[in-house]
Amino acid sequence: MRTTVALDPDVAAEVERLKRERSTGVSPIINDLIRRGLAAPKQPERFVQTVSPMGSRMDVSNVAEVIETVDGNLAS
Repeated sequence: MRTTVALDPDVAAEVERLKRERSTGVSPIINDLIRRGLAAPKQPERFVQTVSPMGSRMDVSNVAEVIETVDGNLAS
């Protein structure tokens, strides 16, 4: 398949460098680079934490106090 592609100057320079280094043509270099890009691991979706009110009437900023309160309620 023949396709005309406009390469940015930095990409064209890198393709030329690889062409000289590998002693091959432009098409094999570009095909290899595209295959590598397509095979690269996909970036995971950004995780967004959501919160929902649970109706807790306990201040949970002090973990030790919460544990003591919960343990005390369980003993009753």
